[in-house]
Amino acid sequence: MSAKQAEIQGRIEAEIADPLRELALDVEAVEITPAGKRRVLRVAVDKDGGVTLDDVAEATRLIDTVLEASDVMGEHPYTLEVTSRGVDRPLTLPRHWRRNADRLVKVTLADGTDFTGRIGSTDETRAIVEVSGVDREVAYADVEKALVQIEFNRRKTADVDDVDDTTDEDEEGDA
Repeated sequence: MSAKQAEIQGRIEAEIADPLRELALDVEAVEITPAGKRRVLRVAVDKDGGVTLDDVAEATRLIDTVLEASDVMGEHPYTLEVTSRGVDRPLTLPRHWRRNADRLVKVTLADGTDFTGRIGSTDETRAIVEVSGVDREVAYADVEKALVQIEFNRRKTADVDDVDDTTDEDEEGDA
């Protein structure tokens, strides 16, 4: 990426970050790529609890309004795409770890060791990752790379397992 492109992406992020924060959304990535005579501006957003289609639609309208009122994109035509952060992006900030609590993560440390475990509690400097039944404290500063692993048969959380599926009618019928 050229220095000019990095500068433009930084300016775009600066323009849209505060308005998106009012929607409880964080800017996770801003990318501009050429597409023929146009450019594609991709903005990835995220929030606690995950991003819905309604969030993406509202963010798209807001970003479009902000950019139309600004000169940051210049005169060249562009297409705006707003997406969620996605699971393929590395965990680089404390909020990424927090938002992926109870998910399986593959961690590579700066010393070259790696392991896979489930994210437990997190704070601003570290996460507790359960590895083979043992809690391991992981300082973010020691992490070279951390990627959420896709689970097709993701374990259910206690909230789901403890739900009582019976209704009042079932209980009356059993009496």
